Amino acid sequence: MLPPATTVPKSVQLARWLRNPAHVLEESQSRFGDIFTLRMSYVPNFVVVSDPDLVKEVFSSAPDELHAGKANVVLKPFLGDYSLLMLDGAEHLRQRKLLLPPFHGERLATYGETMLTSALATIAKWPDARSFTLHNEFQEITLDIIIRTVFGMNDEAHANDMARAMRETLELATNPFLLIPALQVDLGAVSPWGRFLRKLKAADTLLYAELARRRENPDPSKQDILSLLLRARDDDGSAMSDKELRDELVTLLVAGHETTATALAWTFRWVLENRSLYRELEDEVLASTENGKLIAERIAKLPLLDAVIRESLRLQPVVPMVGRIVQRPFKLGGYDLPEGTAIGPSIYLIQRRLGLYQNPARFDPRRFIEHKFSPHEWFPFGGGIRRCIGMAFALYEMKMIVAAVLARTSLTINETAPPTMVRRSITLAPKGGVHVKLKERRSVGAFQSTSQR
Repeated sequence: MLPPATTVPKSVQLARWLRNPAHVLEESQSRFGDIFTLRMSYVPNFVVVSDPDLVKEVFSSAPDELHAGKANVVLKPFLGDYSLLMLDGAEHLRQRKLLLPPFHGERLATYGETMLTSALATIAKWPDARSFTLHNEFQEITLDIIIRTVFGMNDEAHANDMARAMRETLELATNPFLLIPALQVDLGAVSPWGRFLRKLKAADTLLYAELARRRENPDPSKQDILSLLLRARDDDGSAMSDKELRDELVTLLVAGHETTATALAWTFRWVLENRSLYRELEDEVLASTENGKLIAERIAKLPLLDAVIRESLRLQPVVPMVGRIVQRPFKLGGYDLPEGTAIGPSIYLIQRRLGLYQNPARFDPRRFIEHKFSPHEWFPFGGGIRRCIGMAFALYEMKMIVAAVLARTSLTINETAPPTMVRRSITLAPKGGVHVKLKERRSVGAFQSTSQR
C-alpha cells in the first residue's frame, strides 16, 4: 500500500503540477505529512519524501535497488539515449567515470578567467538608466561560457552560429507541456513539437560537424571539456562515440545554461531586496580585487559570496525534486513500495523545512556560515551516486558571474511584489525574469579579469 494521496483526477493533478509544482508539494505535505503520493497522468506513482532521514535512505540505497535514469525518461527526447541522466547501472558508472575528470575541483581554476571575461563582456553591453531583465542577460553569459569552456570555441563567427542554434532550441524546449508524451507529435514546422525537432536537428548538424572537425584535427594542448572528453578512454582503451558525446554535450548545455541562469536570477532577486546585504557582499568582492582586477582564485574563496549562493539555491532550488524508480520491493517510511514506483526526495520541501532551517522562508545566507548542512539536508544538485557531476563547476561559475556584476555595476530592483515562480520545462524561474536598472557603471578599465592585462 502506497502513502496517502489526493483524490484529484490524474489529469488535473498533472496540469496543476505543470503550472505550479511548489504549491502542489506544499499542499500535499500540509495535508499528509512527510511522505505522500502524487498520482499524475503519463508518469508512475511518485512517493514524495520530505524528511531528511528518509532522503538519506534513498540516497544511500544500492545502485540496483533504485534507478535514477528511468525516473528521468521524460527528458530522453530532449537529451538523448546516452545522456548521463538517462543511464543506470554499469553504463551509468562507465559514463560518469569518463565525464568526471574535466569537472574535478582542481580544474576549475583553468575556467575562471574565461568565466570572468564572458561575464564582463556581456555586462559591458547592459543598458544604462532603463529597466532590463536579468534572467535573459544571465542566459547570454552562461551560454557563452559553455560555448567557450565546454565546446572550446574561440572563433567568434563559429561560436556565434553554435550559440544561436542552441539558444533557439533551448528556448522552445522550455515549454513545460512538451514534457507530455501525448503532445510530442510532429504536425509540421508550425506545431510546437515540430518546431522543436527542426531546431534540434539544425543544432545537431552543427554539433556533429564540430565533432568531426575536432577528430580530424586533434589538438593535445586544448583543455576545454570537449577536448578532454575526446581524449578520454575506458579501461579497455575505447573512446566515447559521436552519439555519446553529442548526448553528453547537450546535457551539459541544458544543465549548465538554463539552470545556472535561473539560479543567478533568483540570487539577485533575493540580494537586491536587502540593501545592507547587497553592500556587504559588494564590499567583500571589491576588497578581493588586486589593483582593481578580479582574481578568480580569490573570488572562489569569499565566504559571504559562497553563503549567498548556497542560500539562494536552498530557498529556491531550480528543480523541486529528484527521482528514483524502485527496481525491487523497497521499504521506506513504514511503506512497502512495489517495483516500478517512483520515489521523489523533495529538494524544495526539505530545504524549507521548519526545525531544520530557522525561519526557512527568510533569505539568510549567514546560516551557511554558521552551520554545515548534510547532503540530505541541502541537495539542490541531487544526491548519492547520482549527484550532478557539474555541481562544483556551477557553484564556481555562479561566484564568478555574481562577482563580475558587483564589481562592474550597481543595480536596483524594479519589483516590489513578492517573487513568484514560472515553470520553464523542469525548472522554476522567477516570473518576469527579475527587472532591474543599472544605477551606476564603474569605469571600464578599473575592473577586468587578469586575462585582459
